Amino acid sequence: MTDTPMLSPLRLRHALAALLWLVLAAGLVRPAQAQLNLRIGPGGAFQPMPIAVADFSGDPGLGPLVTGIVANNLRRSGYFAPVEKARFPENPSFDAAPHFSAWKEAGVQGLVTGRVTRDGAGRLKTEFRLWDVLSGQQMIGQQYAGDAANARRMGHLISDAVYTKITGIGGFFDTRVAFVDESGSKERRRKRLAIMDQDGANVRYLTSGEAAVVAPRYSPATQDITYMSQTTGQQPRVQVINLETGARQVIPTNADMSTSPRFSPDGRRLVMSDQEGGNASIYVMDLGSKAQTRVTNANAIDTSPSFSPDGREIVFESDRGGQQQIYVMGADGSNPRRLSYGDGSASQPAWSPRGDYIAFTRQRKGSFAICVMKPDGTGERVLTEGFHNEGPTWAPNGQYVMFFRDPGGQAGGKLYMVDVTGKVEQPVPTPSYASDPTWSPLIDAQR
Repeated sequence: MTDTPMLSPLRLRHALAALLWLVLAAGLVRPAQAQLNLRIGPGGAFQPMPIAVADFSGDPGLGPLVTGIVANNLRRSGYFAPVEKARFPENPSFDAAPHFSAWKEAGVQGLVTGRVTRDGAGRLKTEFRLWDVLSGQQMIGQQYAGDAANARRMGHLISDAVYTKITGIGGFFDTRVAFVDESGSKERRRKRLAIMDQDGANVRYLTSGEAAVVAPRYSPATQDITYMSQTTGQQPRVQVINLETGARQVIPTNADMSTSPRFSPDGRRLVMSDQEGGNASIYVMDLGSKAQTRVTNANAIDTSPSFSPDGREIVFESDRGGQQQIYVMGADGSNPRRLSYGDGSASQPAWSPRGDYIAFTRQRKGSFAICVMKPDGTGERVLTEGFHNEGPTWAPNGQYVMFFRDPGGQAGGKLYMVDVTGKVEQPVPTPSYASDPTWSPLIDAQR
């Protein structure tokens, strides 16, 4: 099985390094002193920034495609409000500075212009500029080159560049999401492992549905996904699939049942929960040697482990105190301590890639909330609450959490994402019902 079309490693390096350069002609370049920025935090009022994404000129088929991707990405981030084209004061040329006074009068603060062209061999060159309308300066100008099949990805790369330049936060658009695709009746639901771009495009199915898939988890460092696969009448099995080669392997364990697998930050180990009788303990497995090390040994059910970004600690859920709560310990099992308190239970912890928060599910009084807290257990905040929210997973920039919401009955789950301030919540499109999302790193970071 091969991955969706993308730049080859050599072309990727060219696209993101050697061919990543400022494209303004000398007569249009001005010192980089633009003031356009967006401050985002958990407190205070917040309004999305008005930004215009002008039609990318050049190729009549691919120009509108890239334009739409950039505008849609910025809108879905929740931090930008793309202006309707009917309000544009002009159709700006890519080769000339825009009429800033007219754009300012139209209420626009940022302006993106671009061009998509093909060379004689059919390869694409996609260029863009981000203008600060208020200061009348260019903030950034870059170009990307690659195969025509990568036009959508170039739109995501441009979106990341614009988003990062204005917010100061790393990008997240050039990513994928693996999830459990659910179809059929509630009693006979088929659960397949699927993968798509973060905006819902390019959906592919990685399993047939003959065995149910549960709890996929992306590797932070490689093109691997681990998940649990269960055939009717058999115990679940932990598996790993490589997205580049399609190779699959069943992870051997000595336990009655292994659950909740998750990769270490370097992708070389799995941490999982092994059930033995009425208890469950957490083990770390070296994927090379398959050697397992037990790191918890309590008279309890310890499960849902997640490494800290530096690999030094593991957060997990346990009922050792009487009900499910969040605990943290050293990666070797040392110094376990409770983090979550308050009403209800806490489960499904996931450590942010930035290391600043742990996301988890808080259940209380029939309600399911997606919450975050600091790694020391302080500062707990609800990002979204209702029925029935579960399965938080982080975007690689640590600014968004994706989860699924299941209303119950004969319906099924749908994916949503919420930002870490709790101010922005957006649905994530999928072909049918969906659950258990897991967010990839930036695609370039997996190479």
